[in-house]
Amino acid sequence: MADFFQLNPGEILALAEKAGYEPSGHCMALNSLENRVFDLRLEDGSHIISKFYRPGRWNREQILEEHRFLQDLKEEEIPVCAPLLFENESSLASFQENIPYSFWPRVGGRSPDELNPENLRILGRLLARIHNIGQAKRFEHRITLNSETYGTAPLETLLKGGWIPPSCKKDYLEVANRILDLFLERIETIPLHRIHGDCHKGNLLFGKEGWFFVDFDDCLEGPAVQDFWMLLSRGNEGLEEREHILSGYREFREFDDRWFDLVEILRAMRFVHYSAWISSRFTTDPSFPVAFPHFAENEYWEKETLELKEQYKLIHNVLGGKNFFSVTESTSREEELTNKDFFWDLED
Repeated sequence: MADFFQLNPGEILALAEKAGYEPSGHCMALNSLENRVFDLRLEDGSHIISKFYRPGRWNREQILEEHRFLQDLKEEEIPVCAPLLFENESSLASFQENIPYSFWPRVGGRSPDELNPENLRILGRLLARIHNIGQAKRFEHRITLNSETYGTAPLETLLKGGWIPPSCKKDYLEVANRILDLFLERIETIPLHRIHGDCHKGNLLFGKEGWFFVDFDDCLEGPAVQDFWMLLSRGNEGLEEREHILSGYREFREFDDRWFDLVEILRAMRFVHYSAWISSRFTTDPSFPVAFPHFAENEYWEKETLELKEQYKLIHNVLGGKNFFSVTESTSREEELTNKDFFWDLED
């Protein structure tokens, strides 16, 4: 793993030359907590992106499935960024045997701060087309969004690491498991297929050529609504936005309104998954204690437990039913999305 943290410009430029590119010597690191990503300027003035995958996160077959999904989308003229091919027609190579890497075209554009009704309708059409293509094939190696991968396994990671302090362990586990029960009650009848998986505004770019979807690192098989909820506000504003994105989506694909019952459940499961992700990097990656300085403190977990309870209460307000937890404090989660809503990489 040390080599992953110590990649240097000379090594990166040499790999670009080996792949047939003519780098000018410019090599700029881009913001990414999970992988190591660099902007390379070539002698002709154009740019490519080099991406080095964190060892152990995904295996080679899983990464190649992501790349094939992107190629499928690109062939159908979906605006995505697909990897460039090496001379052997593969999109993936390995550095020092254990660090997979790939090269990508650089896509221009900016992530939107807000999405107006027309933007939402356009994105709805594009998501429907992505899901139509996603449904045409199955992943064989990538994960499925289910109670194990987004619930049980993350909880086990936190427990084995001893991260949840005794003061809130019982409540944290109880509310997390109740949320998983609600997920299981609803997911059985909802179709799963290949989706983006991490579709938030930070993974959208708008430029001269229109919209682009980027960063399919977390693509998986899951419910269509997983690609909706991070694009939408909460409360009444979110309900209006939902109608706009659905009006575009339904031009190309059906969508059952009842699938939106999963949104707040998925959000809660993401809280747990996010904490498990931090815990799995905290003691091995020197950047994580810097990015999350309070993660190992009791205060962090007390706040997490309170926020899970708040979320559970909100789920029952949305779905109807008995609320099993009394919450006396309030948080700003209903009004404001936080980093964990946007999952793994923190792209500024």
